[in-house]
Amino acid sequence: MSDIPVDIPPALPSAPKTRAPAGTTDTHFHIFGPKDKYPLSPQRMYEPALADVDQYLAMAEIVGIERVVIVNGSPYGADNRCILDAIQTFGAHRARGVAVVENDISDAGLRALHDQGIRGIRFNLITNMTTIGDLRQTIGRLAAHGLHAQLWLKSHVLEDILSIIDQIDVPVVLDHMGQVPTSLGMDHPHFQNMMRLLETGKVWVKMIGYRVSEGAPFDDLRAPVAEIMRRIPERMIWGTDWPHPLLKGMPMPDDGRMLDLLASWCTETQLKQILVDNPARLYGF
Repeated sequence: MSDIPVDIPPALPSAPKTRAPAGTTDTHFHIFGPKDKYPLSPQRMYEPALADVDQYLAMAEIVGIERVVIVNGSPYGADNRCILDAIQTFGAHRARGVAVVENDISDAGLRALHDQGIRGIRFNLITNMTTIGDLRQTIGRLAAHGLHAQLWLKSHVLEDILSIIDQIDVPVVLDHMGQVPTSLGMDHPHFQNMMRLLETGKVWVKMIGYRVSEGAPFDDLRAPVAEIMRRIPERMIWGTDWPHPLLKGMPMPDDGRMLDLLASWCTETQLKQILVDNPARLYGF
């Protein structure tokens, strides 16, 4: 029997009390199609449940999401066929993507991804699929093709990114609030390194808070979100992380309730900035 953890299927969310503003953008979720059509990598960390475009649209209609950014999930490795097909299904007017590539991808390959709706390349520094050396090698080639770098990393690696940020000439997006656990506190060097990166004007952060929280009701996220919004409001974007893979026993997050939480921590103007204006600038909607 395989030791690979198996994900549970996504559940429909509660209807949020918050009315999402027009143009609300989910900048981080995954699509997992039928395995016979989209085979999984033998090196995958987990076995995803089926989570197709129709299932996502059912969730998005309840929450009020209009625009989407699909991130290639790690179980596919550098095979981007599933998200490229999904972008076509959603339509170029409302969908963008973040791909995963091999370090030796050609310039023509990067250009082709951009032409198909890809706007970012995800670097996985969590499982050592990518090293800082790999990042240095590839990141400099992205700007010419209108692509940014999205980093999935552990929070101690933020110090390494801070040391090379002056050499990076493309936007950088940090997954999952930089993976800085709220339990560390905002005075911790990991949180401060994230803030220093955001203040360079080159870096964005995704508000996908449940991954770094100590758990429901997620009150521990209020202070770090407020601090980012106070100092660098133009650098925060939001994502559901649907279908919430690799929960490891954590309860399935309710995407409607998570939107309500964010709204409770922001003014109406700030909420629109996070959900609409900031992602429109980054992804070109």
